[in-house]
Order: sequence, then structure tokens, then C-alpha cells
Amino acid sequence: MVEIEAHYDGHKKCTLTHQEGSTLTTDAPKDIGGEASAFSPTDLVAAALASCVLTTMAMYGERHALDLTGIMAHVGKAMTTAPRRIGHLPLTVHLPASVAEEIRPMLERVAHSCPVHASLHPDVDAPIEFLYDL
Repeated sequence: MVEIEAHYDGHKKCTLTHQEGSTLTTDAPKDIGGEASAFSPTDLVAAALASCVLTTMAMYGERHALDLTGIMAHVGKAMTTAPRRIGHLPLTVHLPASVAEEIRPMLERVAHSCPVHASLHPDVDAPIEFLYDL
């Protein structure tokens, strides 16, 4: 089990420390009184989705002699208002045009099965679009 310590620093900010020593700070968005000086907790969910999809696809690529270094993703995040929660996480993944047609469906299946995507509540709309344009 991974352990993370969270410390509330005041003014809607927290410092998180990973058991291996790395740290990051969160801040609430401006629309709820924060300064938006760092990722908000829900921004981290969006960032986790993008990085998980890319990492999972790259790991699949490594096992199949396909170097996916340089792939990119763009994720958006839209909140619902009542209750306030993440409602929409559209993700676009950019891959090399040179990826063979026959491997694309498996790469896309792998992306949809990344642990973060699989952990999202079913009410969160999290479509993934794949563009072979790099």
C-alpha cells in the first residue's frame, strides 16, 4: 500500500507528501474562494487520468517493441453544480501516425482499461478520443 500524508496549510491549500518523499501542493479553484495557484484536488483526478492512460499505453508498447515516447494527451474537466463533482473528463490522446492500423484497436482498449479510468464513478463521462497525428 502507498501512503500519502496530507497537511492542510490554510487558505484552501494542502501539501501532500508521498512516502518516497516527493511533495505537491493543491489549491482550491477561484470559483470557490481559492487562488488557483496549484492543481486543485479534482484537477489531480484529471491529470491522473491523462498520465495513467499514457503510461499504460506506453507499457503495452514496450512489451510489443513499440516506442511511444512523445505521445501526448489533453484532458478537460467540467464540474457539475449540484452536487459539486467531476461530471466530464474528455481526453484526447495524440499518437504517431506511423502506429500500424492493426495495433491501434488494442492500444485503444489498453487506454480504456487504465486503473484510473477503471476507477472513475460511472456517472463521470470520460470519453477518450485517439488521434494518430504525431
